[in-house]
Amino acid sequence: MRTPDLPHSREANKRLHDLVPGGAHTYAKGEDQYPEGLAPVISHGRGAHVWDVDGHSYVEYGSGLRSVSLGHVHPRVTEAVRAQLELGSNFVRPSRLEIDAAQMFLATVPTAEMVKFAKNGSDVTTAAVRLARAATGRDLVALCADQPFFATDDWFVATTAMAAGVPRAIADLTVTFPYGDLPAVEALFAEHDGRIAALVLEAATQADPPPGYLRGLRELCTRHGVVLVFDEMITGFRWSESGAQGVYGVTPDLSTFGKALGNGFAVAALAGKRELMELGGLRDHRERVFLLSTTHGAESHSLAAAMAVMQTYDREGIAEQLHVLGTRLAAGVRAAARAAGVADHVVVRGRESNLVFGTLDGDGQPSQAYRTLFLRQLVSGGVLGPSFVVSSALSDVDLEYTVDVVARACAVYRRALDAGDPTPWLGGRPVRPVFRRYA
Repeated sequence: MRTPDLPHSREANKRLHDLVPGGAHTYAKGEDQYPEGLAPVISHGRGAHVWDVDGHSYVEYGSGLRSVSLGHVHPRVTEAVRAQLELGSNFVRPSRLEIDAAQMFLATVPTAEMVKFAKNGSDVTTAAVRLARAATGRDLVALCADQPFFATDDWFVATTAMAAGVPRAIADLTVTFPYGDLPAVEALFAEHDGRIAALVLEAATQADPPPGYLRGLRELCTRHGVVLVFDEMITGFRWSESGAQGVYGVTPDLSTFGKALGNGFAVAALAGKRELMELGGLRDHRERVFLLSTTHGAESHSLAAAMAVMQTYDREGIAEQLHVLGTRLAAGVRAAARAAGVADHVVVRGRESNLVFGTLDGDGQPSQAYRTLFLRQLVSGGVLGPSFVVSSALSDVDLEYTVDVVARACAVYRRALDAGDPTPWLGGRPVRPVFRRYA
């Protein structure tokens, strides 16, 4: 594959670094996440395709960090937003749309009794933590250590390699546990008996939870008076419209949704039991909680987008479509890897609606260098894929094209393995982990 020339993207990246710390407003979109010289800056998108400022087109995966599950410029969403913009976006009092959106959300996620909207996942997940602390009178938060991201706030960032600026006193209030290990959670509760306010985790990530695990967590949290919080940022509207809780039949006390809820528009939701949520309201005798109070939390065009998304999922069976598309893509990628003799090194993981790929070296260990090689071949071939997370806008042609590009990438991967060194195929420094102590 011929490496595309990206002079305008290179200049735009330089300007971004001059103006924006990190060169992007989200670290996971940073230039360091892509091979050197191959970090295209996007001009526009439509459906499952995006175009960079140099005029190259790409089949896109993981759109908007998994938020654009219907594809860019989806007609139903765009029309709903356009119509609402003609009516105003923000008023001095709630709009009628806030009732309609709340009713539709609670019908879509029937395990929740109340909902409050915001603009991003960090806000609602931190609100869940604050609510749990207020309800229990406890300070500690138990966080799943095997899952990558929960919030930009101190209670979570303290657990990462980028904890600079977080006071030690705050860091000491977060404890961690491994996913899938009930005895570990029981031991954690015993170690911090009566001090843990909330247990926060994604109900599922790369695989279904072990049998009985979520029900076991539910029972442990109930027994110890701990608020169970499911982060449904990814699982919501990808596992099902009602999230992982709808798939696995376990109801958390609180849950947080975002990403695919708005198909790229900024909207998130904190949902849960009325008994807890009313602590942030005006109809409860207990001490009030400053739950969520954001100027733009109920921006009407974002709520209109969320309602259009929920309607589209319901009418078109989008969750099922995502699983079907992911199944076909995974099969094609695995077949291409087998044909090139790299099936043990280029691996596809995850639920069909949320696929990622692993790049392993000759010893079978995860390798940033081999990830760089693979990404370089993908981008050069016109596939912008930090993951293989699908959108419903992908066509049969898109999938076939992607598998063809993957096949050619796997052939290069095989050559690098045979040489015992991927360096000649990297084109520069390897891609870097998001969370690292130094730039």
